[in-house]
Amino acid sequence: MATTSIGTESSTAAVQGTSMEITVSKLDLLRELTATQGVVERKTTIPILSNYLFEAAGDRLSLTATDLDLSLRTSCDAKVKKEGSCTIPARKLHDYVKLLPDADITIKLLENHWVSIRCGRSNTKMVGMAKSNFPSLPAFPTAGVVKIPAQVLRGLIARTGFAISNEESRYTLNGALMLLKPESITMVATDGHRLAHCERAGEKFEGVSGELKTLVPKKAMDELKSLLDSTDAEEVEFAKDESTLFFRIGSRLLTSRQLTGQFPNFEAVLPKDNSKIVPLNADELNAAILRVAQFADERSRAIRVQFGPGEVKVFSSSVETGESEESVPTEYAGPELEIGFNAQYLLDFLRAIPHDEVAFALKDQKSAGEMRPASEEAKDHYRYVVMPMRI
Repeated sequence: MATTSIGTESSTAAVQGTSMEITVSKLDLLRELTATQGVVERKTTIPILSNYLFEAAGDRLSLTATDLDLSLRTSCDAKVKKEGSCTIPARKLHDYVKLLPDADITIKLLENHWVSIRCGRSNTKMVGMAKSNFPSLPAFPTAGVVKIPAQVLRGLIARTGFAISNEESRYTLNGALMLLKPESITMVATDGHRLAHCERAGEKFEGVSGELKTLVPKKAMDELKSLLDSTDAEEVEFAKDESTLFFRIGSRLLTSRQLTGQFPNFEAVLPKDNSKIVPLNADELNAAILRVAQFADERSRAIRVQFGPGEVKVFSSSVETGESEESVPTEYAGPELEIGFNAQYLLDFLRAIPHDEVAFALKDQKSAGEMRPASEEAKDHYRYVVMPMRI
C-alpha cells in the first residue's frame, strides 16, 4: 500500500508506553491469531513483517499483521495492567499458543524487546523487535463508507473468486471487479479463458451514486472470504482512498493495496445469442466430469462434451492413462453439438453453486459456452462463461 512506510511509529497514540502487561483468554487470543495467519508474511526480506504488532489500551488488545500489500487489524478483550505495545514473531506465537492449556495467558514486555508469556505452569520468553520498525497503517476513512450485507458479499466472492488469474503478468486480472450501484452490487472475475459474473439486485447502497468501480486483489478476496466465513457480523463497511481499500467486519479491519489499471470490457464477452439451453442435474454432471477427468490430459484437462436430445455425453482420453465416457440425462431436445472444455473450469463452477439444477446455454462449437444455475431468485443473476477448447 502506498501509504505504508517502514520505520515510522504506529499511529495509536494511546499506547506509546515502553512497557506492556496484559492477561487474555487463550481461546480469545487464539481465535484472533488464527484469523491473521493468511496475512502474515512468511518469506520476507523485511523481518518485522514476520511479527505481530500488539497494542494494549483500555480493556482491549489490538493485533496487527501486514505484508505491506495486505493488512489485518483485529482485537479481543483483555485485562490491561499496563498499557503499551510490542512486536512478537507471528508464526511462532500462533504455534505456541495452540499448544497451551485453555486458561488465561499473561503477556509482558521485558527489556530489549523480549516478551514474557505465562500460562498455568508454562513460562516462555520470545524475542521481539523494536515496535518503531513496524509499518504504520492508513486510518479508516471518515467519509464515503458503504455498508454491504456480509452474506451478499460472501456469496459474490464464492461465485467469482476462483476465476481470478494466477498469472502475475496479467496484472489487472489478478483481482475481481466490484461494481456498486445505488440498488445493486456486481462482481466479475476472469483469467482470459473463463469469466464469472454475479449480480445481486434489490439491495440499497446509501451514498452510492452512479457506478463505484473497484479492483479487489486476489489475496484480499481470499482473506475476505475467510473472514466472512467466520463472522456473525451482518454488514461489511467498505471504503477506499486513493491507494487503499478498507473492509471493516465487526472488530476486524482488512486493508489492501488497490489494483490499478483497466479491467477488461467484460460486457463484450457475455454471450448475447446462446439460444440452445441444456438443463442438467448438477450433482450428476459433477460426478460424471470428476470421473472422466481422471483420464484427461494432465496439462490441458480437456474433455469433450456432446450435447444431444435426451442426454449429454462426456468423454476423455489420454495416451498415458486410457479413456472414459459418461452419460447424463437431460430434457434438451435440440440439435447435437460437441464442444471441448477444460474439466477443471466446469468443476469450479459446479462447486460454487448450491443448486440442484444447472443449465448450459450454447450457440455452436466455436463459441463460448455459458453455465448458470437453472433456478435462481430473481435478484440473483449468475453467469459463468467458458471458452471452448480445440478437441
